Amino acid sequence: MDLIIRSARIRGMDGRYDIGIENGIISKIEERIHEKADEEIDAKGRLVVPAFANMHFHLDGVLTLGKPRFNESGTLLEGIEIWAEYKKEILNESEMLKRVEKAVKWMVCYGTLYLRTHADTTEPTLTTVKGLVKAKELFKDIINIQVTAFPQDGILTEPENVELLEKAIELGADCVGMIPHNELTREDGVKSIEIAFEIAKKYDKDVDGHVDETDDPNSRFLEVVAKETIRNGYQWRVIAGHCTAMHSYDNAYAFKLMKILKRAGVTIVPNPLINVHLQGRFDTYPKRRGMARIKELLQAGVNVCLGHDCIMDPWYPLGVGDMLQALFMAVHVGHMLGYSELIKSFDLITTNAAKVLHIEHEYGVEVGKRANLNILNAYNEIDALRLLGPPLYVIKDGEIIAKNVGGESWIKFRGKWEKVDFLDSSV
Repeated sequence: MDLIIRSARIRGMDGRYDIGIENGIISKIEERIHEKADEEIDAKGRLVVPAFANMHFHLDGVLTLGKPRFNESGTLLEGIEIWAEYKKEILNESEMLKRVEKAVKWMVCYGTLYLRTHADTTEPTLTTVKGLVKAKELFKDIINIQVTAFPQDGILTEPENVELLEKAIELGADCVGMIPHNELTREDGVKSIEIAFEIAKKYDKDVDGHVDETDDPNSRFLEVVAKETIRNGYQWRVIAGHCTAMHSYDNAYAFKLMKILKRAGVTIVPNPLINVHLQGRFDTYPKRRGMARIKELLQAGVNVCLGHDCIMDPWYPLGVGDMLQALFMAVHVGHMLGYSELIKSFDLITTNAAKVLHIEHEYGVEVGKRANLNILNAYNEIDALRLLGPPLYVIKDGEIIAKNVGGESWIKFRGKWEKVDFLDSSV
């Protein structure tokens, strides 16, 4: 065997097990594997989980905090204004890819091997799209990246935006984005959803939109997304990110909406760290949390997974790309601290994401699945959330590519081990 993880705990299984890996695939899970391997890790009873998935992120703006200025109001709108200034004054592919490389290495060290990132298509040169499509190839040895063509300023707000969105797909973006609540009118918002689905069907791409990212209880584009999903036969091919207006819906409407979402097979992707920070900014007291109703959505049978959204950019000044931090925030804000809820919550950054990434056939800690694994510095899910911190080892396709031992973090990039520094001297 190439690698054996000894004495590991596995979610949903009692006791300790050895996990044998050959040619990037889990070949054996037994209480004791008697063969030897080229490399062995003694997990000492620690929890082994599938690699984490970050299902909503903005790599194009990552690590731009304070450039050209800081977001002093802490609002979504000021963040969008600052990003527009950055695109005009600073953005170029070379500098973006340097930032992306740093951020991706942070994420991998924290156990994320699956990343869905948005690329702004309302920047006329499509620099972000070209750069992030290139990043998929540049960093494929350490992370699996999908790119969503994202019309940050809207699909119908400028005459050329529809053409730019379609061009982004032709350049290699994996999913079609939208932002209906940012269009000029309700009617344009509905039309923009229809356009996104038309482009997606034309190129056989999934749909991944920012939907109802507002405190406005009258923002109800999610129901339109669900309807278009059903009409186009796109069940399990649609993600709606943020959906923060759901926090402000009356219960009668919210629970009706959840039934429609389940029928449509739409996946909801809250971004707990950023949603809690940006929403409720116009409230005095009581202040709204501005979070999609994760607990209730799950109870209604709707698929939910999480995104980190931002790291040190115009919208969020903190972060290292740790999906456990996002989950930690989610279980607190969502009142999901019951024992069984905490145990089950790990699905939000693992198996639930695998469903919408269409990788269930190869994902998980099971014989025959790809060996994309994290060995956590914890004996169970509660310890992992209580203590936080990076995994001891991150394994991609059967190879150790990151380790956090002895107080240091290392990543194997392009065949060479290098130390990872999480400090950012530019701030």
